[in-house]
This record gives sequence, C-alpha cells and structure tokens, in this order.
Amino acid sequence: MDTNEALAWLERRPEITSLRAAVCDLNGILRGKRVPVAQARKVLEGQTRMPYSIACLDIWGEDWKGNPLVYQMGDVDGLCAPTGRGFLPMNWLGSPTALLPLWMVCEDGAPFLGDPRRALAEICARYAALGLTPVVATELEFYLVDTSAEVPSPPKSPVTQRLLDGDGALCIDDLDHFEAFFTDVYAACDAHGIPVDSAISENGGGQFEINLLHVADPLKAADDALYFKRFVKGIARKYGLAASFMAKPFLDRAGNGFHVHFSLLDREGRNVFDNGGPEGSETMLHAVGGLLDAMRGSSLVFAPHLNSYRRLQPDAHSPSQVCWGYETRSAAVRIPGGSGAARRIEHRVAGADANPYLVLAAILGGALYGMERRIAPPEPLVAAEDARSGATLPADWKLAIEAFEQSGSTGRIFAPILREQFVGMKRQELQVFSQQISPFEHDTYLETV
Repeated sequence: MDTNEALAWLERRPEITSLRAAVCDLNGILRGKRVPVAQARKVLEGQTRMPYSIACLDIWGEDWKGNPLVYQMGDVDGLCAPTGRGFLPMNWLGSPTALLPLWMVCEDGAPFLGDPRRALAEICARYAALGLTPVVATELEFYLVDTSAEVPSPPKSPVTQRLLDGDGALCIDDLDHFEAFFTDVYAACDAHGIPVDSAISENGGGQFEINLLHVADPLKAADDALYFKRFVKGIARKYGLAASFMAKPFLDRAGNGFHVHFSLLDREGRNVFDNGGPEGSETMLHAVGGLLDAMRGSSLVFAPHLNSYRRLQPDAHSPSQVCWGYETRSAAVRIPGGSGAARRIEHRVAGADANPYLVLAAILGGALYGMERRIAPPEPLVAAEDARSGATLPADWKLAIEAFEQSGSTGRIFAPILREQFVGMKRQELQVFSQQISPFEHDTYLETV
C-alpha cells in the first residue's frame, strides 16, 4: 500500500482520529507513538523519527546500559519508514484506531541492520538471488488467562462458569465456550489480510492454537504472526481476559510453542523439497542439516527469555535435543507426511514468546547455509525415545546467550550490530533477574540456615 492508497483508506474511515505508528524491537514488542490522523501523511512519507536504540530496549523498556548507540553516539534518532503493509484497524479499542507498522532506516536511506525485520529481509534477499522463494506457515499457541485473582489462572467458561482446569486437547466444547472471542479473532484476521486456518484447543486448560496459512513471502508471514499476537491480546482484554504467549505460564501445563512450516519453490514454482518420494529431496536433507548445525547457536532466538527454558524440557512435545525425524513430534525438526507437492519442514523449537522476524531469519538462514554447504544430517529418529540421545539445546538462558555470542552460524545469519545489541540486552535482563530474591527463597532460608 503506497502513500496515496493509505491516505485514501483513511479518507474512507473518517471515524478514525488517531493512529499508532510503531516498530518492532528485538523482543518482538511494538514500540512507537500515538499520532493524530492529521499527521498521517508525515508518517506515511517516512518522516517519523525515533531513537535507533528503541530496537534494543530490554523487556521492561530500559536501555541496555552498554549500548554504544546511547552512550557513545548520543542516542541519535533514525527514520522510521512504513513497511508497505498499510493501516491495520485496532477494533478492540474503545475509539476507532489503526496501526501503521514501520521499520527503521538510516538518514541516507540505507537499512538499519539492528532492526529485527531487516534481519529477515536480508535473508529473503539471499534466497531471491538464488531464484528461490520460501513458503512459510506458522502455528501459535496461547492461553486465555483469568488475571482477576492474585495468581493468574485458567479462565472460566462464559457458558457454564466452570474453570477450564483440565487437559482439553482438541475439545470442541472449549472452542464453543469462547465462540464470541474466536469470531472476533477470525474477523480481525480478515480485516488484517491474515490468511487463517483452523483453531484447536490444546493440552492445557484454556490453551488454544490457531494456524496461519502458508504464504510465499516470509516477511509477510512474520508480520502476520506479530500482528496476530497483538490483536489476540487486545481482543482477549475486550472479554475481560488476558491472552498469554508466555512460553510456560503454568508449570503443570503444556507450554506455548511457535511452530514454523516451510517449503521452497524454484523459479518455475516447483517445490525443491519434493523428489517424488516420502523421504524428500537431497536439497531438503541439506536444509535439515543446516538447521541442526545452527540450532544450538540460535537457541537464544527460539527461547529468548528466562521463562522460555521451563518449556524446553525432556520427555515433552517441546524439544530439548538437536534432532530430526519423519512424522515425530518428539523431534526438533519434523518432516510431516502428505503429498510430495506439500513436502515441507516443520521447525518445532521456538516458543510463542519469540520474535517472529528473528525466528524466521534463524530458520531460513540455517537452512540456506545447509543447502549451500550441502550439509548432510545425521540419521533421523526412529522412535520417540531416540530424542533423548545426541546433542542437547542449551539448558538455561545464560548458556544460550553464550552460545549465540560465540556461534559461527549466528554470525552468518545476523548483522554484527544486531548480535551485539541482542547479547548485551539479554545479559542485562539476566542480571536483573539474578538480583531478585523471591518469596520462596525467603521462605526457604530466612530462618532455616
């Protein structure tokens, strides 16, 4: 959507009086401004200015204390240009409002390589140079949560007022109880141009998954996932609930995953992962090899927060080993069954708390390296218990930060400025958490030792 089209869109909606102009930071949080609609042209022409450093604010919105953009360069502003998506209505708010997605550029028009959306765009450009188009779909899990009590809990059914505290995998009743919520979510998907597929109830009480359909544009797939999370949260608030994409909001319930499916088309539109058989092409196997090669180094992308590592546990559908297999959900990388034309790779490591741009950049970047270097994967898993053997993913946040910083694979995928900013910001978050004393710690030691 160009400037004139976007302005015409606004003219047809005179009820909209304010806009949200926002960029996505490294944590996947939208940061920006409330703008009067009278200033829409200025924003659409890329004249909005915000500090480059906002791309690297920590989870609490604080500057990374070692950020050279802040403490050496004076926290200089960059320009924020529209991504081309146009305005997205925010119908859950009390007054008519629309979001305009932006990304950061330098004063001379060059891309700002610390922007997470730019990281994915750079990977997409490398595929395009080879005449290849990734086709991507995402699956996002989330909990509807009752936050009215002191401790967050599963929600009550609006129909029966009973607590949804049992396992509810593929339970139609659970979906029916929240029919009004899901109707609004699907309407929002339609209004945002997000191709949506099925919704299911998942293993945890009040946990659901909505699948977004394959699109032949990884940037749009990541955009869709980001905006989807935004409006699901907003619509949940409309119904007096919270929608949580936290990786593990409840210790005794399933975690929230962010599964990514992708195939690869050549210039003629042929799926290069298809060789006519169920095993997939040599190109597909090399892509798998690259994914496994990059997996440990990229774990901080897939599991970016302290809580993320509560989800990545052995003997769960959330992988903790670097492995792959056909039709096994115990594997980090799964090759689903189906027709050859639909041959694809499913990457199952990321949590729903991860940044969609960084996740897709890490996955597609790892796969590309494997195809370029013709990396052969190890033997696939034969049984679920085989997933307990082999290399493991980093077991905690600190190890993941170190692996990301030291990995050669992340250096091939992400620009130096993004790596520096991401590592510095995550170390700061880790330090803040390490300086907290929990009530449980007090209860355990205060008068005991």
